[in-house]
Amino acid sequence: MFNEIPPQESSTLSESQLNHDGLAGHSRIEIASSIPTHRLSKSRFLAGMQCLKRLYLEIHAPELATPPTPDRRAIMDMGTEVGVVARQYFSGGVLVEETHRQIPAALSRTEALVSDPDVPAIFEGAFVWQGVLVRVDVLERLDTHRWRLVEVKATSKVKPTHLDDLAIQKTVLEMGGIPVATCALMHLNTQYAFQGNGLNLEEMFSLANMTEEVNRRQSLLMPELEDMWAALKDSLPPDIPPDAHCHLPYECPFWAHCTKDKPPRWVFYLPGSSKLQQTFSEAGIETIDEIPEHYELTDIQRRVKNDVEWISPLLRARLESVRYPVHHLDFETFMPAIPLFPQTRPYRPIPFQWSNHIEYPDGTVVHHQYLCTDGRDPREEVALSLLESLGETGTICVYSEYERYLLLALGDWLPHLKPALQKVIRRLWDLLSVIQQHYYHPAFKGSFSIKSVLPALVPELAYNDLAIQNGAVASVMYRQMVSEEPDLMERAKIAQELEAYCERDTRAMVELRRVLHSRVSRGWLPGEGH
Repeated sequence: MFNEIPPQESSTLSESQLNHDGLAGHSRIEIASSIPTHRLSKSRFLAGMQCLKRLYLEIHAPELATPPTPDRRAIMDMGTEVGVVARQYFSGGVLVEETHRQIPAALSRTEALVSDPDVPAIFEGAFVWQGVLVRVDVLERLDTHRWRLVEVKATSKVKPTHLDDLAIQKTVLEMGGIPVATCALMHLNTQYAFQGNGLNLEEMFSLANMTEEVNRRQSLLMPELEDMWAALKDSLPPDIPPDAHCHLPYECPFWAHCTKDKPPRWVFYLPGSSKLQQTFSEAGIETIDEIPEHYELTDIQRRVKNDVEWISPLLRARLESVRYPVHHLDFETFMPAIPLFPQTRPYRPIPFQWSNHIEYPDGTVVHHQYLCTDGRDPREEVALSLLESLGETGTICVYSEYERYLLLALGDWLPHLKPALQKVIRRLWDLLSVIQQHYYHPAFKGSFSIKSVLPALVPELAYNDLAIQNGAVASVMYRQMVSEEPDLMERAKIAQELEAYCERDTRAMVELRRVLHSRVSRGWLPGEGH
C-alpha cells in the first residue's frame, strides 16, 4: 500500500473469498482457471522477493514473527497519512473503501469504477490474477482505453524494491484486461518548504515516470512467482540461512526466530560491513573468535574480537577537558512526513522536548527540563527555555552530533536567536565520540548506542524500568499526546513518561562520565593501545 515497510497481514482471506463463486462475475478482472492455495498480496510478493523463507513463514507460521514495534507501526501509519494526502493530487478520484476483509465487494466496486468513464482516478482499486491480489494506490484514467498506474511511497527517492512493487501490479492489471500505458512512482520531495498557508502538492510530491524500468522488471516476474508457489507447497520452509539479506530492503520480522540458535558471538554480530561478514561466513567462519589474525579489521572490530576492556591513554585528558558547570543535553524530536509548521520540510526533525543535568565542581547536580504538551509549534519555546537553562558558561555534554544538527536547524528557523545558538554550539562536547575513540567494554557487543553503553557501565540506570525506552517510541507517544489522545489524565501520564525518558538520557551522561573517570583513576588496563 502506501507503507515503506510492508505491514505483516493480520489475517488471511477465507477460502470462500478466493474461490470462483466468491469472485464470480468479474469479467474485466479475470480470475485464472486455477487459483493457488495461498493468496499473494503485494506485501507478501515483496516478502518473497526478499527471501522465500520469509514468505513461507508469513503464510504458514506467522506466529513466529516478532510483532511490529510501536515505532515501526508509526512508520506504517505515516505512510498511510502520505497516501491519503496524495489522493488530493488527483482531483475527482474515487476511493474503494472496502477493506481486506471485503475482497469480493472491493473487486465488484473496482470493476464498476473502471467501467464508468466519468471516474478520472481510482484509489485502492482491487485486482486479482492467479491468486495474486493487489490494491492499487492510484489508477488514473488517461483516456477511454489507457491508464496510468501510480504507486505512492512515503520515501524521499525511488528504490529498487519499488520497481518490483509496480511490476507485480502492472502484471495483475494487464492480465485482467486493464491497459497500463505508464507507471509512476510518487514520493515526497524533502526539499519542499511548507509556507504555512496550505500544502503545495505539486512541489511536495515528485512524480517519477518508471515505465521503462518497470517493463524490464516485469519480464522477470514469472520465474519469481513460480519459485514462490513451489516453495509454499513444501511441507518445510526453504533452507535459507540468515545473513545480510535479512535486513534489505526491509528488516525481516523472522530474524529473531531464524537466529535463535546462533552463538552469542556469531560472525554476523560483528559491527561494520555486511560484505565482510558474508566473506567470513562463506569461508566457514561462524564466530567472531574464529576470525584469523591476518584479516584487516577496523579498530572497533578488533576490540570486539579481542573481547576485553580497553582504555586509551588519552581518555583521562579528554575527560578532564570539560569546563564546569558541565551541562548534559538531550533533545527529543518528531519527524512528520507532511510538514506542520512554516519553513519545515518533510521528515525534518522538530524538537519538542529537552533535558539538561547540570553538574557543578562540588558534585552537585541540578536538573532542568522542557516539554511542549500541546500541538502548537514548539520551536521558539524550545530554544528560549534552553538558552536560559544553558546560560553563558560551561561545557555542554551531548551523545552524538544530533544535538548540534538540531541547534543549527533552530538557528535557521529562528534568525533572531541564531547568534545565541551559535555560541551554544561552540560549547558542545560529544561523549559518544570520546567513548568510541578511547574506551571499549565487552558488554557493548560492538554497539556504542547509549542503550548499550549505559547497561554495561551503569546497570542500575538501564532503561528497562521505563514505559518509554527509546527515542522512536518517544516520538510516537508525543504525537499521540498532542493530536490523538482526548483524555486529560492519559495525556498527563504520557507527559510524565516522556519526561522520565528524556531525564534518563541526560542523567546517563552524568553517570557515564563519572564511571569513566573512575576507570582511568584506578590505573591503565592491559590491552590494545597501551
